[in-house]
Amino acid sequence: MSARPLDLQGLITDPDTRIVVCCGAGGVGKTTTSAALALAAAEAGRTVVVLTIDPARRLAQSLGLTELDNEPRRVDVDGADGELHAMMLDMKRTFDDIVVAHSTPERAEQILENPFYQALSSSFSGTQEYMAMEKLGQLRSSEKWDLIIVDTPPSRSALDFLDAPKRMGRFLDGTMIRLLMAPSRAGFKFASAGFLLFSRIVSKILGGQLLRDISAFVAALDTMFGGFRERATATYELLRRPGTSFVVVASPEPDALREASYFVDRLSAEGMPLAGLVLNRTHPPATAALSAERAEGAAEEVLEAGRPDAPLVAAALRVHAERMGQAAREQHLADRFTSAHPEVAVRTVPAAAGDVHDLPGLRTMAEALTGADADTPTGTPRTRILPARRA
Repeated sequence: MSARPLDLQGLITDPDTRIVVCCGAGGVGKTTTSAALALAAAEAGRTVVVLTIDPARRLAQSLGLTELDNEPRRVDVDGADGELHAMMLDMKRTFDDIVVAHSTPERAEQILENPFYQALSSSFSGTQEYMAMEKLGQLRSSEKWDLIIVDTPPSRSALDFLDAPKRMGRFLDGTMIRLLMAPSRAGFKFASAGFLLFSRIVSKILGGQLLRDISAFVAALDTMFGGFRERATATYELLRRPGTSFVVVASPEPDALREASYFVDRLSAEGMPLAGLVLNRTHPPATAALSAERAEGAAEEVLEAGRPDAPLVAAALRVHAERMGQAAREQHLADRFTSAHPEVAVRTVPAAAGDVHDLPGLRTMAEALTGADADTPTGTPRTRILPARRA
């Protein structure tokens, strides 16, 4: 069955579209897709910022920049009617900025110098995803950009930031945190017998100094906990509202399309607005008029004829036959995905001749993503909120 065409040009130029989140497996061109969509939107007149959560530096390279940091950096695009900015999430700096913004100078200094905080803000599991939620919320609330494009990390962890508010709530409401908070919140000058027993047990497990660092961190951060949860929840709800669209990126490979199915199912379960699938790096043949079988047969006939150019002609025919076979395999995989997810719109993008590492190459990619499609019906809804699947 044929998939409904995905109108990415309409999506990124629609003034009601404020956030586009690109997600997918690693190695499928997701970062390049994010940058290309941002470039196309800027050239169409929008003020765009593209945020990568992926620590790799592919986004900077594709934009012709030497590096990116935690603040949006302007990208010079000649002839663009809008503006293009780019940035890469620095989770520790984002965490530091939150501490400074939401506490007194004395309390901020106490938190920033705490050894447990330094470890938490640099490498603690889940911190990156939570900080991504914070940064997205900051960008959206600033109203400096009318379109934010988010390039998520590779693999299934790309959607872990959807769980950030729940994980933060579980962390704040956990038994250990509540016990560590209890003396400071109640203003106790001495701890209860139960807390002292708890403290001795945890000290044996974690070590006395680490426990003291954690207790001091929790006491210093106590007044900020509510703000963390509220902002993460607000950003999560922002992702579910009209104005946000998710674009799943995959290549025509079994593993990548399995990951794409996972993303589609997860977004459906969360009630998130899905724009569709970008099937990237496909290999359409130069012509479909000559089948693989006929090309192989013609190659044999040319060699048997003994013409001077026979080896060259036969090689070209066999390359075409291989390309037709590859295209057939890719189409079969695409058809399987569409059969499983008939409601998902699809945009197919041919593989580039080489790596995209500059604006001209990115512009070519943008044209492939947003160019006119003769099969695209007018008035087709560009974003669907999929009904939740039953367990």
